[in-house]
Amino acid sequence: MRLRRKRRIVRSMRKSRDLSALQDNTKNIRKGDILLVSTMRNEQVRLPYFLRYYRNLGVNHFLFVDNGSEDGTSEYLSGMADVSVWRTTASYKRATFGVDWMNHLKRRYAHGHWVLVVDPDELFVYPFCDTRPLRALTDWLDDASIRSFSAMLLDVYPKGAINAEPYEPGQDPLEIAHWFDSGNYSVKRNPTYGNLWIQGGVRSRVFFPDQPKKAPALNKIPLVKWDRRYAYVSSTHMLLPRGLNQVYDSGGGEKASGVLLHTKFLDTFAAKANEEQTRGQHYAHSVEYQAYVRELERQPQLWCKWSERYINWRQLEILGLMSKGNWA
Repeated sequence: MRLRRKRRIVRSMRKSRDLSALQDNTKNIRKGDILLVSTMRNEQVRLPYFLRYYRNLGVNHFLFVDNGSEDGTSEYLSGMADVSVWRTTASYKRATFGVDWMNHLKRRYAHGHWVLVVDPDELFVYPFCDTRPLRALTDWLDDASIRSFSAMLLDVYPKGAINAEPYEPGQDPLEIAHWFDSGNYSVKRNPTYGNLWIQGGVRSRVFFPDQPKKAPALNKIPLVKWDRRYAYVSSTHMLLPRGLNQVYDSGGGEKASGVLLHTKFLDTFAAKANEEQTRGQHYAHSVEYQAYVRELERQPQLWCKWSERYINWRQLEILGLMSKGNWA
């Protein structure tokens, strides 16, 4: 495992040559700042709300990799003092689906910082997030000597056709997509890395009903007190050293955890799915996006009679999808 981790770090250093700094404001990063790292492509429509949401939570600086956007993403971010942007047109797939680029940025700029790694369509929800800033969570994790914090990816979707209501820049996506599957999840332990592997939910139910094992993984570890010796292995599903993946309690208790509300299913989804299927830059020859495009031709209804309407984090805890653990 130590050798795998070293290889990941060396790979990230090599892939750093793909990146060109468009806006380097990293001199503004102060000791103790909470950072956010994300790789994106053509997500400008989401950025106004995304930035507002995470600034309100308490993120101090954003480190973005723009992978060849053609929608004005980099231009929109220009001039923001709390944003640094690197651009590349290199292969997302050959950079381990962006992981190598982000490992490099965290190794160079995030050592000793709490770092949140999320996609532009993911909204981080944690215990007491309605009354306590993100720093309250990271301070508690520091006091408890906890280095990593997990969050299950929870797909939210609209009732009715996915493209029925247009999404406007700056709009809270939960105004449109606020339903989710409260059950039908499977959990197993990854024997190699020690993390939990979660599948199910609406994407398994609608897009992979006959092949549930091919449904996307929903387990993530998006919040880490970063050290330059660390490395993500696959998205934010698992890390090295392997101990960072021990985010659950194997003794029958509960460790604190959160949820990433996944707002993929807006009216922009069909165009995005077609683009990514054509590009072929995603895992397993983009089989996930092939399933999306194939099913979208039937104009599926994601909502069903068992769907739950999202209210708040306490609802998710009651349903067993996240936990406040012993953080009171």
